[in-house]
Amino acid sequence: MSHDSASHRPGPLGLARGVSPWLLPTVAAAAVTSLLSRRDRRWALAAVPLTALTGGMLWFFRDPDRTPGTGRILSPADGVVQSIDPWPDGRTRVAIFMSPLDVHVNRAPLAGTVTSMEHVSGGYLPAFNKDSDTNERVVWHLDTALGDIELVQIAGAVARRIVPYVAEGAKVARAERIGLIRLGSRVDVYLPEGIAPAVSVGQKTVAGVTGLDHG
Repeated sequence: MSHDSASHRPGPLGLARGVSPWLLPTVAAAAVTSLLSRRDRRWALAAVPLTALTGGMLWFFRDPDRTPGTGRILSPADGVVQSIDPWPDGRTRVAIFMSPLDVHVNRAPLAGTVTSMEHVSGGYLPAFNKDSDTNERVVWHLDTALGDIELVQIAGAVARRIVPYVAEGAKVARAERIGLIRLGSRVDVYLPEGIAPAVSVGQKTVAGVTGLDHG
């Protein structure tokens, strides 16, 4: 398996890869208006909120290194467990809600090979809405030691772009970065039949660290 190779490490300044189209224009606008405000204080009316926005985006798009947890199946996302639902085929869906304040980089719940990765068009309802299952999403399937693991990245009302980091056929290590949902949303992971969740609704999770099962 790969070992979170350099291609999957954070970008410059420890930021998530794939944020440049949003971040660079904001940084440039903040820098220009700050310079102009030295000549004319009226420019501060634009410089101050733009600088604050830049600071917020630097925080939103942070991508810290993580030491993988000891669990068998690890959380793919930072956030809060929104629901735990038995599925008709015997699996258990664990839905994790990501707020705009969480780290938005998602990680592989365990080592395996990406057997499929499908982008599905849809709406942009708030991720906490029960109908957000029909939102824009990327459906992953990983071939692992526990069999097929399904992972779904779901876009929300604010997060309208999902950026995969690895392609179909890639081998990934447990807790390896696999993609980004800009500004937060929801990530679902389906535990195989016979595997009971070790988390509860309302519990906070840390991507690549929190164990989701009792293994």
